[in-house]
This record gives sequence, C-alpha cells and structure tokens, in this order.
Amino acid sequence: MSSDIALSLIDVDFSYHSLRRAKNDPAQILGGISFDIYKGEVLGIIGKNGAGKSTLMKIIAGIVKPDNGTVISHVRRVQLLSLQIGFMQELTGRENAVLSSLLLGMSRRDIEEKIPELISFSELGEYIDRPLNTYSAGMRARLGFAVSCQADPDVLLIDEAFSVGDAAFRKKSKAVIEKRMNTQRSFVLVSHNEAMLQEYCKRCVWIDNGIVKMVGATEAVINAYSAS
Repeated sequence: MSSDIALSLIDVDFSYHSLRRAKNDPAQILGGISFDIYKGEVLGIIGKNGAGKSTLMKIIAGIVKPDNGTVISHVRRVQLLSLQIGFMQELTGRENAVLSSLLLGMSRRDIEEKIPELISFSELGEYIDRPLNTYSAGMRARLGFAVSCQADPDVLLIDEAFSVGDAAFRKKSKAVIEKRMNTQRSFVLVSHNEAMLQEYCKRCVWIDNGIVKMVGATEAVINAYSAS
C-alpha cells in the first residue's frame, strides 16, 4: 500500500462463534478480529487450514453476521469469489452468471450486453449452458472470476480461487487484477501461495486459530508465519 493511500473502505472489528452443525463440521470461533481494508490495495490473508480464513471472508462479504462488533463498509459493492459458495448447482453456467450479476446490483440491460464478453472471458464455450454440477473446480473458478470482472465490485474478496485451473487462465486473471489495481479497486487474497502474496500484497493478515496473529508488511508476516 503506497503512503498516499489512507482511505479505509472497510473497517473490520468483530468476534464470531458458530455452532457445530454436524459431527465432521467443527465449530468456528473468531475473536479479536480487527484490521482495515484500504482503497487501492491488495491485502493478503494467510493461515493454516481451519484457521478461520473462509469464515472471515464470508463475514466481510455480509454473508455471515458476527456475534459482536462490526464490519463497516464504505463502498457499494463487495463480492466474495469462492469455490465453496455463490452458485446454484442445478442451474446452468449462464443462469448462474445472470443471477449472480443481478444479486450484485447489475441491471438486466447491462447483463445482456456483457454476457457475451463474460462467456468469452470464462472460456467455457458450450459448457456455459450445462448445469454447474457438471463443472470441474477450475471451470467454476473461471465462471466466478468472469462474473466478478463484469460486475466490477469496489472490493473483491478472492478465497483460494487461483489455486485451481490452468496456468493460462491464472495468468489472465492476474492481468485483470493488475489492471484493476490501477483504477483504485481493492482486493483481498486468501492464499497459501506465498509467492503470489509477496508479488501483489504490501500488507498481509495472519489468522491463527481464529485470531489475528499479525498484521503488517507481507514479507515480515510470511516470515513469522513460516517460522511458526
């Protein structure tokens, strides 16, 4: 984050305790979560599996409500791109794209105009009219990112969506992020790919067992995380 960026788009300060819903679905506890997301930055989130990263993203996106505290958003559109949520399995890729775009506040007219570009970017071809339950993880990631590109949210939360798919699409997706960074859009990247976080993020948040362990310069945070 450059020194001239001081505008906080989202203020995160909350705690959360989920209930255990099934034998293999452990309760998720987040406490003492506090940091800001600034205009024009790419913020990294790192932590081991089960640390609470995906739950954190759902709360920032407004999908899950915290028990205490607040997540204050000063922007109109915040979108979560995750392989786990956001689409309906029985609908086709095209139907999911239209529905998701509507939920993100796009008009039907804009959606009709942008659907051809969305399909082209996703590289799904004839699969765009097949049910989502026939898609691979990489295909779902391509569809989700294509929708995000057309909706153009102020803050895009990306939860491990770059860990799947082929190298060519990951390269194209990174190019889109780099272009949007120049328009002062903000991103939050949840990833175990330390090289990617170091390349794109000047700040990083380390989540450990449901708490913020460290917030700071990406290299310092990653070094501390690796040493642990």
